[in-house]
Amino acid sequence: MRGARLRLRRALRRRRRAPAAVLAMTAAALAAAGAAGADDLAEQPPPPPVRKAVHRPAAVPLVSAPVRIADAATVRLLRPGDRVDVIAAANSPTGEGGEARVVASGARVAEVPRPGETRSDGGALVVLSVPRSTATALAGAGMTSQLAVTLC
Repeated sequence: MRGARLRLRRALRRRRRAPAAVLAMTAAALAAAGAAGADDLAEQPPPPPVRKAVHRPAAVPLVSAPVRIADAATVRLLRPGDRVDVIAAANSPTGEGGEARVVASGARVAEVPRPGETRSDGGALVVLSVPRSTATALAGAGMTSQLAVTLC
């Protein structure tokens, strides 16, 4: 019994030594490889300078703005995803053409009416994705002017 214990203890010591020896050899190999690689680093040119980050303003949140376009035939040319400029032409009581102005520039078309969904006066409702301030301007222009779109 005594001899078995002694052999067991020796075996356990050997097993502890084996992993330690493997770790020591691995560390020595890595150190040697690192020393050899240090010469290669000395010969390389310095890294390029780091560029400073460019500050970009945060993206403006978009809202959906329904817009009544005076010419339904023009609206039939539009598809969701198109970019349009919205133009307002002032209505005058005398029937004379007023000054036209661009109300929204580069607005993205979100929805268009299905075929047959137009008003009796020929207008059609289009939903545009625009910043909140532009949506306010579109709503105001739609109350006082006829709106038209041009594709961008």
